[in-house]
Amino acid sequence: MALLLLNNLILAFLLFFCIMIPKVSSHNRAYAPPSVARLTDLFGHVSVDQGFSTFFGGSNVKRINNGSMATLALDKSSGSGLVSRNKYYHGFFSAAIKLPSGLSSGVVLAFYLSNADSYPHNHDEIDFELLGHDKRNDWVLQTNIYANGGVSTGREEKFYFWFDPTAQHHYYSIIWNSHHIVFLVDNVPVREFPNTGAFSSVYPSKPMSVYVTIWDGSQWATHGGKYPVNYKFAPFVVSLAEMEMAGCVLSNSASAPASCSKGSASSLDPVDGQQFTTLSKQQVAALDWSRRKLMFYSYCKDTTRFKVMPPECK
Repeated sequence: MALLLLNNLILAFLLFFCIMIPKVSSHNRAYAPPSVARLTDLFGHVSVDQGFSTFFGGSNVKRINNGSMATLALDKSSGSGLVSRNKYYHGFFSAAIKLPSGLSSGVVLAFYLSNADSYPHNHDEIDFELLGHDKRNDWVLQTNIYANGGVSTGREEKFYFWFDPTAQHHYYSIIWNSHHIVFLVDNVPVREFPNTGAFSSVYPSKPMSVYVTIWDGSQWATHGGKYPVNYKFAPFVVSLAEMEMAGCVLSNSASAPASCSKGSASSLDPVDGQQFTTLSKQQVAALDWSRRKLMFYSYCKDTTRFKVMPPECK
């Protein structure tokens, strides 16, 4: 009898303990990020009116604060998006983004570079995709890279947030140059894709435009369509601010060189400085922190999907 009573007490304690532990969510993840250099402080902001035109869903694109900021909305009729007025060859690209709150499963906000309009059969792409992931009011971060039309080999990596991305604006930044591609969240590196030269066919190498879009990704953003967008909670509105685009601007004239925001017009790396060509010791430590604590999927570990791993994974 005493043993039975002890077992019941243990079970009751475990049940209470499980109830008291909060669900793992970006809304309550208690990680303090490492201290890193604020690269976003090094560049001026580009107003939405100055730097972007409407890509689609015009009625769902609202410019505010005299065109310095914008909101994009997804409703049952349409998503919406912006595209940069210029094409860029390498550079630093950043946006301060505040995601929709509430139940947003199936909603996708993408901040990315692409040249699919110019190279439909061999396009390049560098993606931040913020995914309304499931019915827990949670968002996850996905990064992806395509080169030369190789869309059959997605190079996805997925991360949890260490903050609530719906509470205020947070920085999402991309470094792209001849040395590496780096994805940063609030200036913390979460992924580095080096250009070693050994796998040049998988490294984006052609000028690209900058896009910000919101759309219905129910079929793939939520465990294969398990939690589709519930339009009862529409419109889903994202806020954009503090846009930064510093890079070589592609001229409309084929004979004219690209115009670089820093460095000479012939520079392959328009964003000059050691902090953009290699990660500092501080950034390397922060990259290790984000990948150990927050990454929950990498294509390089998906042996079910890839019988032979992509070459850069080895």
